[in-house]
Amino acid sequence: MTVRTGLGIPAGGNAYLRASSADRDRAVDVIKAGYAEGRLTKDEYDSRAGQAFAARTLGDLARVTADLPGGHLAQPAWPVAPTPARTNALAIASLACGIGQPFTGMLSTIPAIVLGHMARREIRRTGEDGTGLATVGLVLGWAGFAVLVVACLFIVVIVSAIARS
Repeated sequence: MTVRTGLGIPAGGNAYLRASSADRDRAVDVIKAGYAEGRLTKDEYDSRAGQAFAARTLGDLARVTADLPGGHLAQPAWPVAPTPARTNALAIASLACGIGQPFTGMLSTIPAIVLGHMARREIRRTGEDGTGLATVGLVLGWAGFAVLVVACLFIVVIVSAIARS
């Protein structure tokens, strides 16, 4: 049988979950802090502590602590997974320019290099993700630049050979 006494409490959909001893202890800590700060009288403290120890669901605990700082203890006791870091947009652009070099007639070579260096500097400053993308964009950009230099040298050699003959 599911106990749903916590419905109607903004508990992120967890109000009906059974409360653990750790949840009750956290709620009592919030109530103790409220009493120590003068937000609750002794009678209110005693009443709320009793309700917290008797609470069956997270919604019951949220109701007991809702008007206190640190209240709304309807969150589960397990840790929440951290949100992944954002990928740097300049790193993505550097990679796209590096990959696009053959399709743009090597016009995206310089942007791949510049964006890659800018992305790496910004990633160090902000802690965003995308170091690998920026590095690959730089490698492709510099490889494209090397191909351009070799192609230009080849053309110069061909032209000078033709001019001598």
